[in-house]
Amino acid sequence: MEKIGYKKGIVTGLLTCGLGALLFIPAASIQVYGLFLFASFVMACGQGVLEVAANPYVTLLGPPQSSERRLNLAQSFNSVGAVVTPFIGAAFILSALEYSREQLTKMTPDNVAAYRTAVVSTVRMPYLIIAGIFLAYAVVISVSKLPEIGTSDAAAEEESTGEELRDIWRFKHLVKGVVAQFFYVGAQVGVGSFVIRLAQHSVSGMIQKDASFYLKLHLLGFMIGRFSGSYIMNRVAAARLLAVFALSTLICLGVVLFGSGVAPLWAVVLIGFFHSIMFPTIFALSIKDLGRFTKLGSSLLVASIIGGAVCPAIMGFISDHSSIRVAFIVPVICQAYVFYFAMRGYVPVVNAAQAQTTELSAAK
Repeated sequence: MEKIGYKKGIVTGLLTCGLGALLFIPAASIQVYGLFLFASFVMACGQGVLEVAANPYVTLLGPPQSSERRLNLAQSFNSVGAVVTPFIGAAFILSALEYSREQLTKMTPDNVAAYRTAVVSTVRMPYLIIAGIFLAYAVVISVSKLPEIGTSDAAAEEESTGEELRDIWRFKHLVKGVVAQFFYVGAQVGVGSFVIRLAQHSVSGMIQKDASFYLKLHLLGFMIGRFSGSYIMNRVAAARLLAVFALSTLICLGVVLFGSGVAPLWAVVLIGFFHSIMFPTIFALSIKDLGRFTKLGSSLLVASIIGGAVCPAIMGFISDHSSIRVAFIVPVICQAYVFYFAMRGYVPVVNAAQAQTTELSAAK
């Protein structure tokens, strides 16, 4: 992003996503699972580039005091996609007839091969359309007259990434923001991943199909929270609203841990609403006053979403060795840190000694 800027960065991310989507077509043709994984990896790389480019770009396109609200509004459409695409996927990609393991063992090898071909072929047209959308939008962005936002110090742009990475740690609010983003994404993915399992634990005899209804409500609440949170930020400071939502999430998690009956189930549904504003708000608060370090700070915040791989794994381990309820102590710890960040950690504080050292180095 330092080399090509925000606009070209967005186009690069879109093209990379489009390439990943196109790779699903040969993967379906040769039926190699590893190629499906690689295609998903390429798409994830493109999405990472998009996050690093688009998120800070949105915060910089306007007054600094409303940056959190702009990013929340922009990311509200992510939640729309999260609600809509599972229905599209179920209708087109998961539309093939499904056989059980026992039924497959009774089929001839030719019938099994024909069945597998029919199943994997369902991804071709949807992913071809997805690739077309990515590529078309890349063209739209490339020909659009979007302002390129640079730093005021052109010479500073020439510093090496290694020096910038060393210097950026003096922004304590960014460091705390990276940790908060790690914990938030870990909590969000962890809670979302275990909604169905918690529903089956809370209601005896509930099948997965019925339990998925509560996951849909969880995602719907997430979408509603994004849009309503963007509106509320017109009147309430972003950090204060983040603190309220983090505290509300902790209360809901308390119900999950200690409640009875269906109360924990509805509490975990409500968590979707309170999780809604956290990612964009933490992001916007963390990159405030970074100046020429904004792009690098953004990349660190995007990299911190690895928490979404770590925390659910810990929850799964605890669930396997104790219970699904006890596993929710992990998002409690995560949200406690988010609450701290919203109360104090977000305040920009630069280590004066480090700042003076950096300025002297730049002067030399």
